[in-house]
Amino acid sequence: MRIVVVLIAAALVVVAASVPRGLAAESARRPARIGFLSPSSMSDPRTRTFVEAFRQGMRELGWVEGRSLTIEYRWADERTERLLDLARELARLNVALIVASTSPAVQAAKQATTTIPIVMSNAGDAVATGFVSNISHPEANVTGLSMMGGELVGKQLQILKDAVPGITRVALLWNPTNASNGPQLLQAEAAARALGFRLQPLEVRAAAEIETAFAAIARERAGAVVALLDSTLVANRSHITELAARYRLPGIYGLTDYARAGGLMAYGPSVPDMHRRAAAYVDKILKGSKPGDLPIEQPTRFEFIVNVTAAKSLGVTIPPSILARADEVIQ
Repeated sequence: MRIVVVLIAAALVVVAASVPRGLAAESARRPARIGFLSPSSMSDPRTRTFVEAFRQGMRELGWVEGRSLTIEYRWADERTERLLDLARELARLNVALIVASTSPAVQAAKQATTTIPIVMSNAGDAVATGFVSNISHPEANVTGLSMMGGELVGKQLQILKDAVPGITRVALLWNPTNASNGPQLLQAEAAARALGFRLQPLEVRAAAEIETAFAAIARERAGAVVALLDSTLVANRSHITELAARYRLPGIYGLTDYARAGGLMAYGPSVPDMHRRAAAYVDKILKGSKPGDLPIEQPTRFEFIVNVTAAKSLGVTIPPSILARADEVIQ
């Protein structure tokens, strides 16, 4: 019996020795497989920017896509109604976690799975939207980074009042299908009252409703326009800023992409920075942390851009004090 055991052990040693070292190492270090869910399209330069920021964050933590990491990307191509099917697809693949970009993506991922960890890369207020009950201890399968949407629009309205004195009525574009927009609207209404503005909320569920919204703005004679954080709205930022210019409406927006697309001003968190920081959550979860034990973080880097070219076309003179506060002035 002892001889048989010795012979089997010897055979195993021979087999192990015959396996190439590279193959053995590869099987021992199988790449982690994660999902990435977004309502955007990779044809949008903005999307490519924040995806590259996420990849950079992963590389900084030692995760190399194609070697130690495999990412299953799912893009809704600006059709948010596709997000749930895409999220379910990722759940069927049994990925280690899902990175969800924007509130609609988080909402879809939550509907698709209650067990696979979900990392928010840039969602709205996580508590107000019902994604988690507590940002310090999420106690769910959701964690990551949450934008301060309500506080953000209040700050934007204050900047608008300082930059364009005399405005009394402000139109606000929002998407009622976006879980984060409802809470943002309530806070926007409170901020508007405190600043002496009359707010004109206008629902925009799809690109086809944007022109109708601006026609309503013209009828009500609003003096400026604000757009809440929403993937449908930001995907149509060029159209929105073109219409604002046509109707001679000063505007302030929550993402810098609007100002670069011709909008007057933009103030909000750096979305690429939030995606880069989301990589730290992915790293911790892949190394064994539970999402419920990882406190949700808020943005730490904000950007303020003023488009002076847009101001000139609108006949608006931006006060020097506002220009001095800007991180970037587009001439």
